[in-house]
Amino acid sequence: MRTNIQRYRWLAGRLPTPDKRRLVVVTGARQTGKTTLMKGTYSGLRYVNLDSPEDRDVLRNTATASWARTVGPAVLDEVHKEPDVIEKVKHAFDAGAISFSALTGSSRLLLLRPVRESLAGRAFLYNLWPLTASEVAGATVTPLLHDLLSHPAELADILGAVLKRQLGDEEGAAIEAVNHLATWGGMPELLRLEDDERKEWLRSFQGTYLERDLSDMARLTDLAPFRTLQRVAMLRSGGLVSWADFARDAQVSPATARRYIEYLDLSFQVILLQPYHTNLTSRVVKAPKLYWSDIGILRRGSQQWGEMTGQMFETLVVSEIYKWVDTWALDARMYFYRTRSGLEVDILIETSDGCLGVEVKNRSEAHPTDIRSLSAVAEALGDRWLGGLVVHKGHGIELLDSRRHIFSVPLHRLVV
Repeated sequence: MRTNIQRYRWLAGRLPTPDKRRLVVVTGARQTGKTTLMKGTYSGLRYVNLDSPEDRDVLRNTATASWARTVGPAVLDEVHKEPDVIEKVKHAFDAGAISFSALTGSSRLLLLRPVRESLAGRAFLYNLWPLTASEVAGATVTPLLHDLLSHPAELADILGAVLKRQLGDEEGAAIEAVNHLATWGGMPELLRLEDDERKEWLRSFQGTYLERDLSDMARLTDLAPFRTLQRVAMLRSGGLVSWADFARDAQVSPATARRYIEYLDLSFQVILLQPYHTNLTSRVVKAPKLYWSDIGILRRGSQQWGEMTGQMFETLVVSEIYKWVDTWALDARMYFYRTRSGLEVDILIETSDGCLGVEVKNRSEAHPTDIRSLSAVAEALGDRWLGGLVVHKGHGIELLDSRRHIFSVPLHRLVV
C-alpha cells in the first residue's frame, strides 16, 4: 500500500467547531498527524508552532493583557514547549476576550499537568492515535467494531445480520489495510513511502522520540538504560508486567523500570491493560499487561520483521480496539481476565449494559476449544454477559455458541 491521499481522521468528527466557546486540547505521539488534523479542522484560525524557537519567543514576550489582540483565537501546536502560554490563554478565555483556541502537544505529562492546573473545567481533551485500520483503508462508514461497542446489548442481532454477508471487492481493501498495520503500523507518513524508506523513517522516529520527546519529559542524561528497557518492553508486548523481570533484564532498579514504563505510557508508546477488578471464578492475576501501541515501531525497535507472532497479533487487536474506544470516547472500559489457575480471556470490555469478551487467535479460523474461557466467564458473569468474539485472521463470520452469543470474526471484518 503506497499512496499520497490524505486520510480522514475519525477524531475530526468529534472536535468542536470554532464558533463554540471552547478550549480544545489534542494530545498524541509525535507524527500521528495532529498538525494536519488541526490545520484542516481549524483552517480559519491563526497557526503557531511552538516547536519553532522564534514562535516561542514571540509568545513568551506577548503580554497577557494583549493576548487577545496580538494572538487571538489560534491553533497553538506543541504548546508544552512553552507552558506559560496556557496561563495566557486561560486569562484571555476567562475574560471573554477570546472564545476559542486549540492546543496540541506530544506529551501527556508536560501538557496535561498545566492543563489540569490552569484549564480545569474549561478544556475539552482528545487523544490522536496512529491511524486505525479503517482510516488506512479510507473507509467512509464506521466499522463493525463501532456498532458492537456502541450497542453492546445488541451484539447477537448485529452479528447475526452480517453472518452470511459477503464483502466482495471491499474485502480486499480491508485485508490490505490490516496487513499494512500489521507490517508498518499506523503512522500517516508511512503511507507515502516505499518499503525501504519506511524502515528508515521508523528508525528516525525512534531516535527522535528518544532524543526529543523523552528528553522533554525525563531529562535523562544517559539514554542507554532506557533504550534497553524499551527493547525489553517491546519483546514482551502482550505479556504481564513484572517490574522485577523488567529491572533484571534492563539492568536497572525496579523503581527505575516502573518510571521508564510510565514514560512510555505518558508518551503514547504503550498501552497498560489492567486486570478485571472482579474475582469471578478463582484468585485473579493483579499485574497489568503491556501492549505496544504501534506495530511498526514495535517491529523496528525489536527487529521482528518476520511472520506475525501470536503476541504481536494480540498486540494489534488490543491496540485497534483501544484506539477506537478512546477516539470515540465510548462507554467501554477494557480489561483482561486471568486467574491463578490458568483461565484467561484476552480482552474483557465492560459497559453500562454488561460485558463483552474477546479471545485473539493468530490463525485463519476459530476452533471449538477457543471458546472455553469465554464460556466459563460467561457463566460466571450471568446476566452481565452480553456476548463474545473470537478474533482471527480468516474470512468468515461464524456463530460458535448461540446460547452465550459467541461468534468468530476476522480482524479485517471487525475493524474496517
